[in-house]
Amino acid sequence: MMFLFLQNIRYTLIPTIVVPVCLAGTLAIMYLMGFSVNMMTMFGMVLAIGILVDDAIVVVENVERIMAEEGLSPAAATVKAMQQVSGAIFGITLVLAAVFLPLAFMGGSVGVIYQQFSLSLAVSILFSGFLALTFTPALCATLLKPIPAGHHEKRGFFGGFNRLFGTFTDRYERVSSSMIKRAGRYMLLYLGIVGLLGFFYLRLPESFVPVEDQGYLIIDVQLPPGATRSRTDLTAQLLENYMLSREATGAVTMLLGFSFSGMGENAGLAFPTLKDWSERGKGQSAAEEAAAFNQHFAGLGDGTVMAVTPPPIDGLGTSGGFSLRLQDRAGLGREALLAARDKLLGEANGNPKILYAMMEGLAEAPQLRLNIDREKARALGVSFESISNALSTAFGSSVISDFANAGRQQRVVVQAEQSSRMTPESVLKLYVPNSSGTLVPLGAFVSTHWEQGPVQIARYNGYPAFRISGDAAPGVSTGEAMAEIERIVSELPQGIGYEWTGLSYQERLASGQAVGLFGLALLVVFLLLVALYESWAIPLVVMLIVPVGALGSVLAVTAVGMPNDVYFKVGLITIIGLAAKNAILIVEFAKELWDQGHSLRDAALQAARLRFRPIVMTSLAFILGVVPLTLATGAGAASQRAIGTGVIGGMLSATLLGVVLVPIFFVWVLSALRRKPHAQQIADDQQLSEK
Repeated sequence: MMFLFLQNIRYTLIPTIVVPVCLAGTLAIMYLMGFSVNMMTMFGMVLAIGILVDDAIVVVENVERIMAEEGLSPAAATVKAMQQVSGAIFGITLVLAAVFLPLAFMGGSVGVIYQQFSLSLAVSILFSGFLALTFTPALCATLLKPIPAGHHEKRGFFGGFNRLFGTFTDRYERVSSSMIKRAGRYMLLYLGIVGLLGFFYLRLPESFVPVEDQGYLIIDVQLPPGATRSRTDLTAQLLENYMLSREATGAVTMLLGFSFSGMGENAGLAFPTLKDWSERGKGQSAAEEAAAFNQHFAGLGDGTVMAVTPPPIDGLGTSGGFSLRLQDRAGLGREALLAARDKLLGEANGNPKILYAMMEGLAEAPQLRLNIDREKARALGVSFESISNALSTAFGSSVISDFANAGRQQRVVVQAEQSSRMTPESVLKLYVPNSSGTLVPLGAFVSTHWEQGPVQIARYNGYPAFRISGDAAPGVSTGEAMAEIERIVSELPQGIGYEWTGLSYQERLASGQAVGLFGLALLVVFLLLVALYESWAIPLVVMLIVPVGALGSVLAVTAVGMPNDVYFKVGLITIIGLAAKNAILIVEFAKELWDQGHSLRDAALQAARLRFRPIVMTSLAFILGVVPLTLATGAGAASQRAIGTGVIGGMLSATLLGVVLVPIFFVWVLSALRRKPHAQQIADDQQLSEK
């Protein structure tokens, strides 16, 4: 990109030399802070490289322009160029570094995700600004050669490009001049842009993080209550054979007797490992393989099996999608909670926005209930403690003593023989000691009957609860699916409540913090600019461009159907800084010209024309640097596309609209606030002090 505009290989060498130096310093700071090389720090490094190249382009382009226009030597041109752009680079560096700092102070899991990203990126930006003010000018003075006359009048491709870009710049100046004359009309248009931003942002579906293709699936196996191990083995073999027949599957690991629902002979887990991403074709992603599996086994009569993708963040849930706890908060009883659970699952599974919803946990199973005749037990002198101990020893076990055997201590464990604990009649034949030491059979005061009962009794935050999990339908975000679940729960009987858990809880937490996060980022940038320029008007001009860039980000993710997740918020924060950067390049020079006595209109137009080429160069370079994120495939592709799409959309709108709106903002704001040039303000203050 630099070679296309500046047409000399020496100019492209300077960023190439500066980038490794900046990254080496950043990695050293990351090492001292105990950060690891992970996806978030790598995101930060990718964005930092683009910002670093931007800083180098601003310096090199200005040096080249001065040498071409004024015929100065590289050293003299570098000195003059740095006098013009040092303030802008300093302001850009502080703004970009400051805009990411609020991310490091967010709470919850999302704060942990943001922390390493924001701090590594802030450190990179500070290094970039330092090198742009020191190392890059030194390289310009050393490596560049004087520009011969007629450099921009070359023939051939570069000559045609220079003439075309010159024509485009002239047209841009004429358009800007015409728009400044109608500043009030375009400020109304700007209000429309702000309104569109609010309209589309509020309609973005919410999510936490994208579900990634991690190269394996999780299959939960649940047979009917009371199913034997042999039946579970047959079902497991059936699904294993099917998965191994799939072209995308590399291996399958089975685990019987345990599942996310609980432990039992009727439970199991399978972990199909998929082949490497490079060996899989179209339609063989983890999500698509899970959908194919579930469709194939949808009619399985002997129990249920469900394939899910693993959770994007380890430790937050057992799968992607949503998870909650349905609670009995009013002591309505188990039957009422069961009825509420069944109604929730029935309506959720019939909702087009929800792919599936299911209860986590073992289903109710046949249980043998012992009915104790208290009067008979009391008459026979049998206590409840004796009954409990006898049953525990017979069906569980009891350690009664230790003994030495071959130099090792051995335990004596007592338990009823298997044949003596297989039928209800066996239970009634057990003997229990009474208060006088006489053994009394349980059948003398106990009767039995079979009933259905819970295998597990779960509580959550002190309330009886059921674990519910599910996933959104294709093309629907988890936020939309969660909204449907909340609507269904609101229609349940009073006293039935819910709490989100795992990823769903973090999603709600992150959503609630988003407004404060953006507000804090804008406030930090604004106050920093106020301190830098000692003015309220100039920072306001810069901040007005932020909604323009944000609208581009929102429209980009809306167009491709992406949700408002953690990575989109990262991109939106990035756009706040980058949009402000482009505005600072124009406003900084316009302010200098205005202070020198130029009118507001002339100062804005000259600054816009002078900074047009570096803005186009830096924006194109940054966009092209982020394009690989939007085209990513394989591991982490969803996260990369989420952040890349928003950043590219925001940069396009901040550049295409920003270059014509910033001059309007400069003229309109300073005219509306009746600001005076800095030199005139000082003179007026001196006159007032003399009086």
